Amino acid sequence: MKKLFAVMLIPFFLTSLSVVSTEKTIALTNEEKYQLTSNVVAETTYFDSIPTNPILAQDSSTYKDTALTTVSDTLLAGDTLSIVDLTINDSAIPVFELSDGSYIEASRQFIYDDVVISQENISKEYWLEDGFKVYQAPYVTGTKEVKTDLTSYSEVTVTQKATTYHGTYYKVDGKGWISEDDLSATDNRMEKVQQVLNQKYNKSNYSIYVKQLSTQTTAGINADTVMYSASVAKLATLYYVEEKLQDGTISANDTLKYVDTVNSFAKAYDPSGSGKISKTADNKEYTIDDLLKAVAQNSDNVATNILGYYVANQYDDDFNSEISTIAGTDIDMKARNMSSKTAANLMEAIYNQDGDIISYLSSTAFDTTRISRDIDVQVAHKIGDAYDYKHDVAIIYADEPFILSIFTNNASYDDISNIANDVYAILK
Repeated sequence: MKKLFAVMLIPFFLTSLSVVSTEKTIALTNEEKYQLTSNVVAETTYFDSIPTNPILAQDSSTYKDTALTTVSDTLLAGDTLSIVDLTINDSAIPVFELSDGSYIEASRQFIYDDVVISQENISKEYWLEDGFKVYQAPYVTGTKEVKTDLTSYSEVTVTQKATTYHGTYYKVDGKGWISEDDLSATDNRMEKVQQVLNQKYNKSNYSIYVKQLSTQTTAGINADTVMYSASVAKLATLYYVEEKLQDGTISANDTLKYVDTVNSFAKAYDPSGSGKISKTADNKEYTIDDLLKAVAQNSDNVATNILGYYVANQYDDDFNSEISTIAGTDIDMKARNMSSKTAANLMEAIYNQDGDIISYLSSTAFDTTRISRDIDVQVAHKIGDAYDYKHDVAIIYADEPFILSIFTNNASYDDISNIANDVYAILK
């Protein structure tokens, strides 16, 4: 039976069979082929649409054909492209057609879309640098600069932050966008102070030192040049006495007797000089507070001598050690030579003490001349005059207080006032 079945199957295997096919050949465009074969790498390597603001990232060739075989021209990095179409060539490479009929590979390696990458709202204070520029929008290629009434070294409030391929930009409402390279996070007005000093007061007979107390930034002209300081050296006496008041060694109501010896010790001032207290010993008792007022307000030589004799122990080693520490250098109270910077250090130390001396130095017999003459805020200052030397050292209580120390030789009070006015105009 099995043999019979096998014999019956032989004609079936020997007969040719007709196969009916349902498959058709489909013609795909280059674009369709690219869509089918592209992967993540291709998508990040090539553009899939025409960029908004296409810029060349590097020198690149353009071609006369989509196959990119015949060079048409060479364009430079930074050139703006005028693109009219995006196509795929026979090698499945995306190609941009340019407005002049040439072609360039649509590669992100060669071309970038110069647009704003990110933007956010903020609120922050900055200071404008010298030479800053303001733009109508966060800077990308083609963004125009705008004119405003903003000035260098002035404070601005920014409300938005944007990032582009050119950097980070901040918006000043009603003005425009400014690069972070043109902004300072800290008060930079001392840079302008230095510019003005260099331009107008760079003279050998000036020693000028300016210090902004909040930032500790400084400016100066010949700041370390030493001159005879005259009564400016009395700042050391004022500081030392205030220290003794604050540590409880003495009291403001303690009295000191005016005897002959207070005017005759080695480092005493000439009693016949400035001041209202008797030029000769009157054996009267004077309170420490009254003596401080006399020194600060009238630059009284005798009052200085009394304090120097009793409280500073005729300017002994303890005095010298403490004063040299805060002054940044040794001070000889007999020679009284120092620089404007040293005097400023003494005044800053008095500022930090924040004692009654500040108010005494703010109401003196010399307020109508020199530093304080034209300034409309509190000025605590100490003057010094001798021979051709005229000096003034001050704390100026602007919104951000600063120290201004001006030493001059063969100059006038008006010269000192002019320097002070120029500095104050910047830092007020």
